[in-house]
Amino acid sequence: MNGLGELSARVARGSREIEIHQTIGLASTVAARRDKAVTMRILLVDDHAVLRAGLKSLLEAEAGMEVVGEAGTGEEAIELAERMKPDVVVMDLSMPGIGGLEATRRIAEMDQGARVLVLTMHGEEEHLLPVLEAGGSGYVNKRSADEELIEAIRTVARGDVFLYPNAAKLLLQGFRGKGERGETEDPLDRLTDREREVLSQTAEGYSSAEIGKKLFISPKTVDTYRSRIMEKLGLHHRSELVRFALQQGLLKAE
Repeated sequence: MNGLGELSARVARGSREIEIHQTIGLASTVAARRDKAVTMRILLVDDHAVLRAGLKSLLEAEAGMEVVGEAGTGEEAIELAERMKPDVVVMDLSMPGIGGLEATRRIAEMDQGARVLVLTMHGEEEHLLPVLEAGGSGYVNKRSADEELIEAIRTVARGDVFLYPNAAKLLLQGFRGKGERGETEDPLDRLTDREREVLSQTAEGYSSAEIGKKLFISPKTVDTYRSRIMEKLGLHHRSELVRFALQQGLLKAE
């Protein structure tokens, strides 16, 4: 009986050790998958190889960012975006071939979830409105890329739009320059007062967390409101919310 009892005890201890090792192994696997899941996949598009190399070094020095591809033309960008399925595409406008603006439009039309962030030397006054109309999620000037690019990428990756403080005024001027078109139905009538507040704050460039603090609701609730707004208005990208808010006069030029 003593020998049988000792054997049973050893078997029990061995089973507990196996369970512990299995638990540790499972936890390690889950942690590895989580680390992999939070890695942001980035596609760099610029016709200057030296600039791409500099941007790659800058981005990969940041935790959770990985450059998965590089392209030197708009055509290459479209091909790589379809194949690599990046989270964010950092796009130059002036390139050989179809150029960055048309490439932005075609990548947005793929509807694969990639956010296009334009990085260029051109002034906002000339290109901000066309970029948003093409489906872009933001605009960063190359002169300030070392200071603002990381923040801009993180902003558009979470589904928000990256805009400079004077962007609302520039966009308003752009829409007014195109002339006003009357509508027989006011789409805002489809939205509740709270949905209009979320729409306006989104168009001004605030993140879900920032909107939540302003309205005393959680970021997840803000995202829920945004989804309802987009469904009611027939919109598919958050950059379209900015254009809609401007068209409806929800933003005021300061």
